[in-house]
Amino acid sequence: MPPIGQRATQGTGVRRRYGRLPDIIVMTNDDELFATYDLGCSAALIDKGFVLFTLDRTNPRKAQFMFQQTDGIGEAANEYWTGTMQVGARSFFDTLKMLKNRLYSE
Repeated sequence: MPPIGQRATQGTGVRRRYGRLPDIIVMTNDDELFATYDLGCSAALIDKGFVLFTLDRTNPRKAQFMFQQTDGIGEAANEYWTGTMQVGARSFFDTLKMLKNRLYSE
């Protein structure tokens, strides 16, 4: 795991099957973290029960959401991008609001 504030480098886990998508990066250092820049994907992963580890704000233009690397997180992210993931509308909206509050309150 890189030190706090140091950005992850892209590994072989980058998926770009469906045109121009935000980067999905799987950490190459012991595969401890899964990271994405996408707010919607992050909200869907949290709604599915995956644990948000931290927000990386080293880039002032966008935040990177870093999750604990657990079984199934890559597959869940793929389900989000293919449109096959099912989450409750209300819980997704509430999770999205929570993430926006974290982004803009700090």
